[in-house]
Amino acid sequence: MDPFRLDGAARGQLWSVLGESVETYVRQVQALPAGRTVDQAEVRQFLAGFDFDRPMDPAAALDRVVDGLRRFQPHVSHPRHFGLFDPAPTAIGVVADALAAAFNPCLASWAGSPLGVETDGMLVDAFARVFGYPVDAADGVVTGGGSEANLNAVLLALTARFPDHRESGLPGPHARPLIYQTSGAHPSIRKAAQVTGLGAAAVREVPTDSRHRMDPRALDAMVTADRIRGGTPLLVVVTAGTTGAGLVDPIRDVAEVAGRHGLWLHTDAAWGGAGMLVPELRAEFAGVERSDSITFDPHKWMSVPLGCGLFLTRRRGLLERVFGLGVDGFVADGDDAPAPDPCTRSIRWSRSFGSLKLLLSLAVAGWSGYESALRQQVWLGERLRGGLMADGWAVVNDTRLPVVCFVDGPDEPEERHRFLRTVARGVSRSGQAKIFVATLAGRPVLRAAITNYATTAEDVDLLVELLGDVRGQALARADDDGASTTDDFQEGACSAGAEQGRLGPVRADTSAGRQVVPVFTGQPSGEVE
Repeated sequence: MDPFRLDGAARGQLWSVLGESVETYVRQVQALPAGRTVDQAEVRQFLAGFDFDRPMDPAAALDRVVDGLRRFQPHVSHPRHFGLFDPAPTAIGVVADALAAAFNPCLASWAGSPLGVETDGMLVDAFARVFGYPVDAADGVVTGGGSEANLNAVLLALTARFPDHRESGLPGPHARPLIYQTSGAHPSIRKAAQVTGLGAAAVREVPTDSRHRMDPRALDAMVTADRIRGGTPLLVVVTAGTTGAGLVDPIRDVAEVAGRHGLWLHTDAAWGGAGMLVPELRAEFAGVERSDSITFDPHKWMSVPLGCGLFLTRRRGLLERVFGLGVDGFVADGDDAPAPDPCTRSIRWSRSFGSLKLLLSLAVAGWSGYESALRQQVWLGERLRGGLMADGWAVVNDTRLPVVCFVDGPDEPEERHRFLRTVARGVSRSGQAKIFVATLAGRPVLRAAITNYATTAEDVDLLVELLGDVRGQALARADDDGASTTDDFQEGACSAGAEQGRLGPVRADTSAGRQVVPVFTGQPSGEVE
């Protein structure tokens, strides 16, 4: 039997096994551990079972991989995996990935996949309208994810500011182009500065306001001072939904500063941008239509399988100026393309039909289906905030998006960090849920994100109960070990007059023998453990 094509019977068996394996996983994922610790040696021992000198039966190889996937990875599709932004994928999206792999089109050129290239363009136009871009100016490309899109933003900003830099290079070090962001911005911005040759030192960290969002006045002052010192302010990055705390920078106010100083304004809405599909959340993103470019990842909050991202810009024609190359003599099929080839508008050359899973997910759910699902998750986020506060936790991030950061335990940073890590580890090792430790305003916090359409109110309530149990066990263990007294693990509680999701001033609660955790000050960070 040909090991590449296989025969009809073998292919039929594989499809049957695959379909059964996927359906079984979907049905049983809630019974699998939401969080788990995996031993590297055990994974490597498992992989050693593949001997490339001894070809395997295709069905046996598939069975083995399915077993490995169930045993050696976190189950992000679990409804109580409150982790990063990689939720359960849409069912039709999974089918789309298989279909794209079977037909295997290459979207480097229009001729390579007319349907694929036109689908990309249709979806770029659709989401450009979602973000308020003018139809006659909007442009964009499908990406593999936010890091690629953020790199595109830096490259477009450089080309807009230094049109000849592709040939003559960047100006000398005394006129270094500068990028502005908060410490809560995604690390891919700093990586983009490094790989483009600007260097990490070109990234300037802007102070934040009392809600840990970019402070436009501080940005204005920094840009003015940097220009006086001979720098070249180039780009400001606002984040619409930070990884660590779900915070949305004040886009409209930052746009005013960017406009006065001639800065390229980029909005990283990789995760939070899906909130634009919920009418009552759109005000959170006021001014996003003024962005010169936008990063958006449907593979995050829209539950499209990895990796499917979008880079949008309102500067039509600039993509070709950044990525276009003279390719006379390169392989072509002889036909004139009715549209530019994607390879002349993107850093990638060969590319798969990654947008098919977004097309089919939207075709099946529609805008209304996504609006309903996202609204439900936002409501669950509010339910989680309320449940945690009622149980004595202090919620320390202020956002309408469904990311909840909360604390309890000792005030001393290192002790609190150990305590919160113990709680997070206890939750994960229970197998019932998964949460993370993040950093906000330079201090550790517990973090839970709700981005799974399968999560229910019962799942949220179970997490609150589980956190209470694990916290109690951690406090009891600290007492038994003599490492800390009960007073060292003071429970956080919100002040009676504080709005949900915010902290009131430090005060003693003599009725409960508790002390409110103080408001965090300083800079936020997007670090997640």
